[in-house]
Amino acid sequence: MSKKTGEHHKKAAEHHEHAAKHHHEAAKHQAAGNHEKAAHHAVVAHGHTHHAANHAAEAAKSHAEDHSA
Repeated sequence: MSKKTGEHHKKAAEHHEHAAKHHHEAAKHQAAGNHEKAAHHAVVAHGHTHHAANHAAEAAKSHAEDHSA
């Protein structure tokens, strides 16, 4: 695995972790009836999920470039 591919995997994992934290916060606020804060954290989590997916895609592209015949 190239350094570039590895960095994309690390970034994807970091974004997944951030997304999970925000989903937990959203659930906490939703249970407390604070829908505005719940929605905020849900949107932030969604953004981190998109970043994670983008980094995963870049890792796959980099891997394909490294191993194409």
